[in-house]
Amino acid sequence: METIDWAERWRRLVLDREMAAASNGGHSDPRYWDRRAASFARSTASRADPFLDVVAPFVSPRKTLIDVGAGAGRHAAPLADRLEWVTAVEPSEGMRARIPHRDNMTIVASDWADAEVATADLVISCHVLYGIEDPVPFITKMERVARERVFLMLREGDPPHVGAALRLRLQGKPAARQPGFSDLFLLLMQMGIAPEVTFTRYHVVNRYASFEEALEDCRSFIGESWDEERGPAELERLLTRDGDAFVFDSGLALSGVAHWQPRA
Repeated sequence: METIDWAERWRRLVLDREMAAASNGGHSDPRYWDRRAASFARSTASRADPFLDVVAPFVSPRKTLIDVGAGAGRHAAPLADRLEWVTAVEPSEGMRARIPHRDNMTIVASDWADAEVATADLVISCHVLYGIEDPVPFITKMERVARERVFLMLREGDPPHVGAALRLRLQGKPAARQPGFSDLFLLLMQMGIAPEVTFTRYHVVNRYASFEEALEDCRSFIGESWDEERGPAELERLLTRDGDAFVFDSGLALSGVAHWQPRA
C-alpha cells in the first residue's frame, strides 16, 4: 500500500469512468445537475439524513458554516436554522433555485475552485467529490477556510439510482466504478490527515412526478450509451406507481463521513 499514489489512483478512476460512460460530465458538470435538479430535490426531500446527526455535536448558534456543493440545500437549510450563518456554494443554477430561503444564508454561484469565501467554523461537503479529477486542491481549500472542523461524506458502492439498475439491464454490466469513501480515506491518510470516521446507512428511493421525468433523468444519467429502443421499456419494468408518482427503491446505501480538525 505504501507504493500506491492514491491521488493518481483517484484521478484514474474519474477519467476511466468518464471515458467508459461517454456521458455529459456527470457529477462535475453543473448542466448535468440542472437537468436532474427537480427529481433529485424530490427524492431527497423526505429522506432521513444521518449526516446531520454526525455534524450536530459541533453545531451551535454562534458558529458559521460553508456547504461546498450545497445542491438543493438539504443540509444548508436545516443547518442554517441552528447556526449564525451559512454559505452555500453551488455551481448548478437548477439546484440553487431549489435552496430554501434563509435570512442567514449566502448562496455563492460558483464551483469550489473559483469560489471566494470567508473563513467559517465548519466546512462540509457531501457527495460532491465523485467527479473531481484532482481532489487534493479541493480538500486543501476546505481545510484552509475551516477554523474548527472539516466534514467530507462519500458513498461506498454504485450510485443508488434507477439509472444504474437500468444500465445493468441494458448493457449487462455496471459502469466503471467511481471513487468511494474507501478511496477518500486512503487519500486523506496519504495527505497526512487521520480523520475520525462515522459510517451511515440510509434508505434511498428515487421519486418522479411522471414517467417522462424518469426517462429524461435516466437518459442524462447514462449519457451517450443510452439505448432509445430498449431503454423506455426496461425503465417501465423497473418503476412502480405510488399514487401519481413513479418510484424506484434503491435499498440501503452505505456512506462514510470523514471529519477532522484542520491542520495549522
